[in-house]
Amino acid sequence: MVDWLPLILAMLATGLAAGVLAGLFGIGGGVVIVPVLETTLGVLGVDPAIRMHIAVGTSLATIIPTSISSSLAHHRRQSLDVDVARRWAPFVLVGALLGAWLASEVHSRVLAIVFAVTAVLIAAKMLFWPDVRRVRESVPKALWVASIPTSIGALSSMMGIGGGIMSVTALSLFGQSIHRAVGTGALLGLAVALPGALGFVVAGLADARVPAGNIGYVSLVGFACIAPMTVLTAPLGARIAHAFSERRLKIAFGVFLVFASVRLIYRALV
Repeated sequence: MVDWLPLILAMLATGLAAGVLAGLFGIGGGVVIVPVLETTLGVLGVDPAIRMHIAVGTSLATIIPTSISSSLAHHRRQSLDVDVARRWAPFVLVGALLGAWLASEVHSRVLAIVFAVTAVLIAAKMLFWPDVRRVRESVPKALWVASIPTSIGALSSMMGIGGGIMSVTALSLFGQSIHRAVGTGALLGLAVALPGALGFVVAGLADARVPAGNIGYVSLVGFACIAPMTVLTAPLGARIAHAFSERRLKIAFGVFLVFASVRLIYRALV
């Protein structure tokens, strides 16, 4: 029991932070969960070859209840576009399945750098040009638009995140207010997390290196600690989001993206 104490304490604290971030920015909290869990697993002596697998798989599993809690909180405030979520969710799900397959084919460092560079560009737009004219006044229904949620699902499942960062940006460009984009992005995270988590469970079932307390590459201890905390604190994040003006929330979102990008670049280069 003593050996698991560092993991339990770290995951409880991670769950608190991840839940607030989920409600505030419509993300699943993976940008916090993955690096903390990977580091903690290293302290516990888990095989380095599967640490990231467990960190990403567990992150995706915790995003499931987090997305539900966060999206419900935004829905109660009428800041969730159910129609757009219904149209985009199938493509996000297909993308998540594709991303789970691609993750085994593409080097993770390359993915991290690509995502980090993209996030920096998005952050620059939020920070320095928050009032740039929208590309469209509404989310288009043309067939080509399907490539956007599909790409969001693929990139997100590879990295153990809910995809809120990309969803919020895309929806903002298509005329959604930042509050409505955040709420819709939270719901779309569910379409990433479900297939992604199941994929990591199945992939790790036959791996003899998986430590006790796991189902495949999903840590039950990590999930049991993180999930309740994120569900409790996601509504707090949503409440904070609605205390900001739209401009201030865009700036705050941009600052958060910079932080996430620096972390990804650091992990890719170290």
